[in-house]
Amino acid sequence: MTTRSVRRTRRIRRTLRAPLPAAAALLALSACSSSSGSDTGPDSAGSSSSAKVSGQVNVFAAASLKESFTALGETFEKQHPGTEITFNFAGSDTLAASITSGAPADVFASASPRTMATVTDAGATAGAPSTFVRNQLEIATLPGNPDRISSLDDLAESGLKVVLCDESVPCGAATRQALAAAGLELTPASYEQDVKAALTKVELKEADAAVVYRTDVRAAGDKVTGVDFPESAEAVNDYPIALLEEAPNAGAAKAFIDMVKSAEGQRVLTGAGFRTP
Repeated sequence: MTTRSVRRTRRIRRTLRAPLPAAAALLALSACSSSSGSDTGPDSAGSSSSAKVSGQVNVFAAASLKESFTALGETFEKQHPGTEITFNFAGSDTLAASITSGAPADVFASASPRTMATVTDAGATAGAPSTFVRNQLEIATLPGNPDRISSLDDLAESGLKVVLCDESVPCGAATRQALAAAGLELTPASYEQDVKAALTKVELKEADAAVVYRTDVRAAGDKVTGVDFPESAEAVNDYPIALLEEAPNAGAAKAFIDMVKSAEGQRVLTGAGFRTP
């Protein structure tokens, strides 16, 4: 090999060796940057899709949330293998009483702020609840509306068998507000302990009509016909959700709440007839 060839080879080797420390530093910087990005990216900001969670989550939820929450629970379990969402659907007041009496639960989703306040005032929530959807009343009639009901006033007609939610539950309290806005006194055939029970009376043709939520009319499909009325705008219910203080599985519970409030969760809820806050 000539002297010129040796010198050229040495220059090439020096050119290859010189950047190695800089490349190593660049790789290290890239790794740090990547790690830092994962801490501040969307997933770490509360996205349920990336949370490492497992185990059972007990969700106490208002009866009117049954269809949409069941669908969200199934999606959550698919996104988080090893988790199980167990629901207790009932009237919000019944659920609040169970929680304040010590029933093991991770999440409470109520159909009204008043009922949620029962739980927060007892110190049973971990942090402040947040409103995730709103709901509005509608009249459910027999299929095809054979009695031609078109307003709240029509429910007072003699011969009609009408059922209402009990005034102790959010659906009943909202109905009372709507009736007051209409200046109407109404004596129902029965008061039911939750909105699903009131709707079932119409589905089974044991009643001619019931005042329920718009979401319940939609969920019933062709089993009932829905009738809007203007006074429902005076009785819109906010639905708050909260992580409970004694939650046995707080991590997974928080991930479920995040999913409910996410864009994906809101699509399911609005698709069921709920309104955004």
